[in-house]
Amino acid sequence: MLFFLNLVFRNVFRAKLRTTLTIVGLVIATLAFGLLQTVVRAWYAGSEAASATRLITRNAISLTFAMPIYYREKIRSVPGVTAVAVSNWFGGTYKDPKNFFAQFAVDAPTYFPMYPEFVFQPDDFQAFMRDRRGAAIGRQLADLYGFKLGDTIPLKSGIYPGSWEFNVRAIYDAKDETTITRQMYFHYDYLNEQLKKTARGRADFAGVFVVGIDDGPSAPDISRAIDAQFKNSLAETLTETEKAFTLSFVAMVETIITAIEGVSYVVILIIMAVAANTMAMTARERLSEYATLKALGFKPGKVAAMIMGEAFLLAIVGAGIGMLLTPIVVQVFHSLTIAVFAKMPLVAQTFYLQAACAVVVGLVAGVIPAYRAARVKIVDGLRHIG
Repeated sequence: MLFFLNLVFRNVFRAKLRTTLTIVGLVIATLAFGLLQTVVRAWYAGSEAASATRLITRNAISLTFAMPIYYREKIRSVPGVTAVAVSNWFGGTYKDPKNFFAQFAVDAPTYFPMYPEFVFQPDDFQAFMRDRRGAAIGRQLADLYGFKLGDTIPLKSGIYPGSWEFNVRAIYDAKDETTITRQMYFHYDYLNEQLKKTARGRADFAGVFVVGIDDGPSAPDISRAIDAQFKNSLAETLTETEKAFTLSFVAMVETIITAIEGVSYVVILIIMAVAANTMAMTARERLSEYATLKALGFKPGKVAAMIMGEAFLLAIVGAGIGMLLTPIVVQVFHSLTIAVFAKMPLVAQTFYLQAACAVVVGLVAGVIPAYRAARVKIVDGLRHIG
């Protein structure tokens, strides 16, 4: 057995340049596959962290249409509802139009108890609650822009005209690594008060209502009960789970995500062709050697196993190096795209897929050359000039 493995190893690295280039191709393909799979998973990171006990109520027509604030009390009266909070998208930019991040005006006293995954220092949270212009900043956002407690953040919104300034009173952390903390929250009451002064017709309206419920499995029934209250009204509602609401945004770019995932597999198919071509060239050049081995008593199965071993060794070495480098490449890519992806989760499933692809590449690359070498006649093989 040791002799067989040594023979496989020596044969693989006989043509050093060809072998090196093939391995490099496998490394690049494995890295590209792992990175693209991670990017796809990053799009779904927000929905995977959604709670089963939170619903989102929005205007049935579109998110761009608001709902009267008095819906809040009606929703609260629905059996099974434990809390209701307004959440308005602000859409501001910080200093430069390129500096864009999520900002929400919320009912802080009822909103944050529904989000236990956001961890506050008690004193900071109290300071935030006392300041009408106070803002709560996620740790990822604070690290990205260097925000500190006491800073003033000037924002300009395309939705709410004028210059707005907010005081950083709290920086919240994530309960675990699945929680995204790249958002800014401030008081809905402050926004509403300003609108009453500058654009009274836009005051007392809510973008969405975040609804806390006591039982996740009852979400469909509670959703229907909420929407039934506003049926045939001027602003009918659509209530769905937080996960479904988040996935509706992902659906807007679903074609792009599908294309990215498809490209990741195309890369593997291309490297399969490259590896198969390498093994085919190798087998064709050494046909006389295989005939000699047969003449010396090697069984056809032994010759085929040797070629398959070479193909698998190439695939394992290339994919193994690629898998080792994947965490580093993902980390570098995340640092360059942190303004787009708050989380870039590299999970075990990605490595399993990379390993599975390596096995498939080795199998596809070796099976045809191995079959041909096993069937070659000794006389024909000895006559062959590689």
